[in-house]
Amino acid sequence: MLTYADAGALPVPADLAVIATPPETVPGLIGAFAERGTRAAVVITEGFNQSDGNGGGEDGRALRQAMLDAARPHTLRIVGPDCLGVMVPGAGLNASFAHIQPKRGNLAFIAQSGAIVTSVLDWAAARGIGFSHFVSLGDTSDVDFGDMLDYLTGQMEIRGILLYIETIRDARKFMSAARAAARIKPVIVIKSGRHPAATAGEAASHTGALASRDAVYDAAFRRAGMLRVHDIGGLFGAVETMAQGQAPSGDRIAVLTNGGGVGMMAVDALIDYGGRLADLSGETVAALDAVLPPTWSRRNPVDIFGDAPPERYGKALEILLKDKGTNAVLVLNCPTATASGEDAARAVIDTVAGKKRCVLTSWLGETAAAGARRMFAEHRIPTYFTPERAIRAFVDMVNYERSQEALTETPPSVPEDFAPDAAAARAVIENALDDGREWLGELEAKAVLDAYGIPVVPMLLAADPGAAWTALSSRIWALDTVGLRRRG
Repeated sequence: MLTYADAGALPVPADLAVIATPPETVPGLIGAFAERGTRAAVVITEGFNQSDGNGGGEDGRALRQAMLDAARPHTLRIVGPDCLGVMVPGAGLNASFAHIQPKRGNLAFIAQSGAIVTSVLDWAAARGIGFSHFVSLGDTSDVDFGDMLDYLTGQMEIRGILLYIETIRDARKFMSAARAAARIKPVIVIKSGRHPAATAGEAASHTGALASRDAVYDAAFRRAGMLRVHDIGGLFGAVETMAQGQAPSGDRIAVLTNGGGVGMMAVDALIDYGGRLADLSGETVAALDAVLPPTWSRRNPVDIFGDAPPERYGKALEILLKDKGTNAVLVLNCPTATASGEDAARAVIDTVAGKKRCVLTSWLGETAAAGARRMFAEHRIPTYFTPERAIRAFVDMVNYERSQEALTETPPSVPEDFAPDAAAARAVIENALDDGREWLGELEAKAVLDAYGIPVVPMLLAADPGAAWTALSSRIWALDTVGLRRRG
């Protein structure tokens, strides 16, 4: 391996600098690489925010600003600091300290937490799921989610984008980039810090910033056309369905099972999560009568009994896939001594082949189900360890389709009797600007909203944040039209 004493000794400018040196050395290194012509850096070093006695506290923040100041004149962009690094399997790039190399694929994963990145990386490797990009943003001092969304949206080989967010520094840039990205490809986000107790201390996130009201994030994600999941299991489920699944055309699902108990558990989860159980048509019931034992359930969920041979699975699934009132089918299997789970899985795979329908599977158990799960993964059929997780994934897909509809909605026209007091709003904002402030106080903000007829108190306490967002967006456009913001 070639080595050089410093950036100035390099024969040509480096395309990328990866820095993992003590905090106090980072600004100088960034400046040296920037002057040499390098335009990108990954700063793995930590200690630019936390009060840890090693470059933390005020000294750390000063070093962080010095690092940015050294990069800015040369337009060098920085990922980090305090990050795991960057991996681009398609380009053979691994500028990280991750424990394994990801498989090449067409999903991008962007996160602030390096621990989350390595967890998803390990999980995906065991399932043969590949990624186009793994990026740990860390402190997001420079490159942030908005920048990454702008970049990834233009990469046509990327089929979907996954985000793990702790804090958002620039909300305006993020929303603009998110709306543009979600129009072109699926964007799935998990936002931590949903409860105040989770962000009570400075150690709660890379930035130490307290999370804003979670309802605001929820409404913003939905309005931007993204799908939000709330836990790691949901994120893994989203990866599974995005990488392998066919999106459902609606929210009605049929359940095919060889065990009545697990079928009812799936129904319970469906109701809890807000999905709908499909009503089987008379034609479908009659067709099932012809291939199932006389004592079958004759309703949804379709119980085909524990002794069901693979042929019974295949015939019943074929009929359910033809039912016009069914948007997806969940196939369940409990291990028994009288029928092979792998043979049943093979029958499902053969039946689904060539059909553009949403089919999800859950083979319960561990040892007995391992082979079937591998078979489903090889044939790109989503499979889950529990019925509840499969149902959660289905409902997530349905909610994603709804968020896409919200993305294309426009606010209703302004009512004819809408008469804002622009002068009052302008006076409040001009006063704040004259004081050199960038933010309005609570009373000032309420005064501006009130001047535009926006019901302040009900909106902040609204049970449905999405409705509040829609009501606000229908009028807030007028703020720009009256020249309330200073430009220059």
